[in-house]
Amino acid sequence: MVTAELKTQGASSTRTTGFTVQGASLKLLRSHERGVITRMKPLHETTAQKLKALGLTLGRSITVEQRFPRFIVRLGSDRHALDEAMINAIYVRIVEH
Repeated sequence: MVTAELKTQGASSTRTTGFTVQGASLKLLRSHERGVITRMKPLHETTAQKLKALGLTLGRSITVEQRFPRFIVRLGSDRHALDEAMINAIYVRIVEH
């Protein structure tokens, strides 16, 4: 998970503007956590094709429905079981409930 903080500089002082950005590999999300796909780095072209065919693209909201025995995600009203290569290829910005 990544946390960032924005600092702005005025003429004579530095102040902090509070905001956080939390991101993680899809693999690290718990059941029922939600995120927005921010990066995908599939190692093989076949994995990239599978992701695209399922509608897993940048900017899509994704929710982890189940982690075991199969890793199942929800995209809108659709549910998909993902294999290990697909799970490892997806990075998300975590969305708070």
